[in-house]
Amino acid sequence: MHGAPKPLSFERLRHDKSMSKPAAPSTPSETSSRRFYHGTRADLRPGDLIQPGYSSNYTERRSPWVYFSETLHAATWGAELAKGEGPGRIYLVEPTGSFMDDPNVTDKKYPGNPTKSYRSREPLRVVSEHLHWQGHSAEQIGAMKDFMKDKEPIDD
Repeated sequence: MHGAPKPLSFERLRHDKSMSKPAAPSTPSETSSRRFYHGTRADLRPGDLIQPGYSSNYTERRSPWVYFSETLHAATWGAELAKGEGPGRIYLVEPTGSFMDDPNVTDKKYPGNPTKSYRSREPLRVVSEHLHWQGHSAEQIGAMKDFMKDKEPIDD
């Protein structure tokens, strides 16, 4: 396991006006040199598809989107906050269709896209499982769950 992920302060993000505007939707052909991660509790294999249409980590409402990130830090939160009983897992994934910045952690709520988080209506293809990651403390996970408790995801 590598060092602990750097803490992400949502208060700091809310007040940092130096972040850039979100980019236009991207396509898989524009991403060949980028690494994408997806945190979950699902036990998946290379080649499996992660589909949109499941409830998010903080609401029972089904989302038309599947979420992923270029940062291991954001994927770690996804793995730790995911619903289910199994261990949190992080997968290297590749988008199969176009994708856009995730408005839940970008300009609609925070400036720019500091977590490099994205969403797509197309599936993600599992490339491999990323095994070397360090989770957050129980206190940090509890604080994040409290922070997210009354939040509704932007699904439009």
